Amino acid sequence: MAAAIVLTFGAGLKPHPNDLDRKRIERALKARKRYRYVTPNVLPAPEGYRIESPCCSRNIDPEGGTIDVALVTYDAEPRQWRLHRKDHSTGTWVFHSAYDRLPALLDLLNEDEGRVFWQ
Repeated sequence: MAAAIVLTFGAGLKPHPNDLDRKRIERALKARKRYRYVTPNVLPAPEGYRIESPCCSRNIDPEGGTIDVALVTYDAEPRQWRLHRKDHSTGTWVFHSAYDRLPALLDLLNEDEGRVFWQ
């Protein structure tokens, strides 16, 4: 029988970002459908992780520079992972969807049928 491990954090300590989940995200992104010939970066961000990648399509950056792809955050109160897309015209993050588990969020990010993340 598997035992559950419950982690508690003292006042002022936050569970995210952490290196374990950052590596989980990096590994999962290898299965993405778009921008397969570049290596995205997963960087720590407040309450989560920011994913950036060189712009292969040159739709956002004509020079092919690095652009923001997604922001993944964790909200401890409802215990949900939240996925945000970048509105490059305004430079702001826009909430996209929420998930109980990180793998479900990463599946949607990797598929990205509507090209709202990997632009």
